[in-house]
Amino acid sequence: MTEFIPVSSTGHLILATELFGYDAKQWAAFNVVIQLGAILAVVVQYWRTFWAVGWGLLRLEPISVRFVRNIFVAFLPSAVLGLLLKDYIDILLGSPMVVGWALILGGIAILGIEKIAKPGPKTGIGELPLRQVVGVGLAQCLSMFPGVSRSGATIMGALAMGIERRTAAEFSFFLAVPTMLGASTLELLDSGVAMAGGVGWREIAIGFVVSFVVALAVIRAFVAFVSRSGFAPFAWYRIVAGAAAIAWLSLR
Repeated sequence: MTEFIPVSSTGHLILATELFGYDAKQWAAFNVVIQLGAILAVVVQYWRTFWAVGWGLLRLEPISVRFVRNIFVAFLPSAVLGLLLKDYIDILLGSPMVVGWALILGGIAILGIEKIAKPGPKTGIGELPLRQVVGVGLAQCLSMFPGVSRSGATIMGALAMGIERRTAAEFSFFLAVPTMLGASTLELLDSGVAMAGGVGWREIAIGFVVSFVVALAVIRAFVAFVSRSGFAPFAWYRIVAGAAAIAWLSLR
C-alpha cells in the first residue's frame, strides 16, 4: 500500500519489522523481492505506454527518445550516490527512530510545497525540459534516508519544479522502475538470495503476489485522488504516524 504513495514504504517496513519483532537481516531479501511485485504493477498499469515507447525507440521517434532520456537522467543521480553511500545507507536503515523523525519532517515539507508550488500546464513526460528532469532526479536522492519516501521526494521535487500533479505522480511511477530494479539487484547481489530463519520461497511468493495486487490498486486510485485532493492528507498521515512511532519507540 505504501510503495507508491508519499509516506515511505521503506520506513513502514522498518517500523513493521520492529513491531512484529522480526530479525531485519533475515527478512532483508524478502523485503527486496516484494518490491519487484510493485514494479510489475507499474508495468501492467502502463503497458500501453511502455509498448508505445518501445516501438517509438525502434523507429527513433523524438518523443520516445526524450521519454527514455528523461527517465535515465532523473535516475542517474540516485544511482551514483546509492553506490557511493550504500554502507552509510545500510546503517540508517537499522534506525527506526530516524524513520519517525523523517516521517514528521517529510510531512511538514509536503504541506509547505503544496502551499507554495505553482504547477504548470499538463504535459507528457517526454516533453519535460532537462532542467525539471534533473531537479526531480536530485530530489530523489533525498529518499536514501529511510522515512523520506522515494515517491514523496520525486513528486514533491516535481511540484517544486513546476510540473503538474498528475504528470508528477506518473513520472514518479516510471522512475520507480529503474530505481527499484537497481536497488533490488544491488541488495540481492550483496546479501544473496538465501533465506534464513524460516523465510523461504513460499513466503516470498506470497509477498510478491500481494505486493503486485495491492500496488496495482493503489496506483489506479492514487492518481485520481491527488488530481482531486492534492497531497495534504498524506502529509498529515506522515506527521501522526511519525509522532506515534517516536512515542512508541521511546517507551519501549
